[in-house]
Amino acid sequence: MRRPGRVMGLATPVRVLTQRFAFLGLVALGVGLMVLGKVEAPLIERVRMAVSDAFVPILDGLARPIATATAARDQVAEMFHVYEENARLREENDRLLQWQSVARKLAAENQTLRELARSADERVVGFVSARVIANAGGPFVRSVLVRVGVREGVEKGWPALAAEGLVGRVSTVGERSARVLLITDLNSQVPVLLEESRERALLAGDNSDQPRLQFLPTIAKPKAGERIVTSGHGGIFPPGIPVGVVALGGDGIPRVRPFVDLHRLEIVRLMDYGLDGVLPVAAPPPPPRRGLR
Repeated sequence: MRRPGRVMGLATPVRVLTQRFAFLGLVALGVGLMVLGKVEAPLIERVRMAVSDAFVPILDGLARPIATATAARDQVAEMFHVYEENARLREENDRLLQWQSVARKLAAENQTLRELARSADERVVGFVSARVIANAGGPFVRSVLVRVGVREGVEKGWPALAAEGLVGRVSTVGERSARVLLITDLNSQVPVLLEESRERALLAGDNSDQPRLQFLPTIAKPKAGERIVTSGHGGIFPPGIPVGVVALGGDGIPRVRPFVDLHRLEIVRLMDYGLDGVLPVAAPPPPPRRGLR
């Protein structure tokens, strides 16, 4: 029986010789191939192409996963880019919607102011455009609060108009605000004229949407749809301001449907026609008395 030590001793020189001769063999093979390539170039080219053709499927199989991974990476990057672009476009769309809302609001205000400018009368001494900031409409009072007052020169009794016609008159004035009594209020009374029949009457509010025509002549027969304008009597309202049209109800009482939608007032124009009217004017306070020395 051979010992393991002797076997390992014989295997080591053999392995060294094999490696040395293998190296020399590879060198000789390389030199031979170089010489053969110089001598038989077409043969070497055919062998090279055959080897290339043999390795093409392998290389193609190895390249496909790499191409697929590259395409997937590009798609993921494109998805992130699209997501960021969508977020940016969404923010821009929100900003555009806000500007669109502002533009529509300004366009509506400009249209209202333009219509108010067309309703100005040559007899006007002055006017103030005011925004309605509160509506005190209810079963017992019909008035609105506007954001102008003594600072803007507003005085009690000034008529208030919208683009379509008469709204009411200023009933009270503060430093920065004023209250407009609407023509539908129970305390409102406006001398009016039936434009077609030329009959005079008094437009009296009763806290309903359609004030009544009072003190008509007995023989007067107002027609439905007949225009009503101010008559100018009393010196509060000038003549000719549009008020509304006659609306005949089932109770036989002639009423007036105002031209102005008093529930949707936004901007009114307070007019100074230079009329003293019959409204009482507050007397200035007496000067303070000087004490006796």
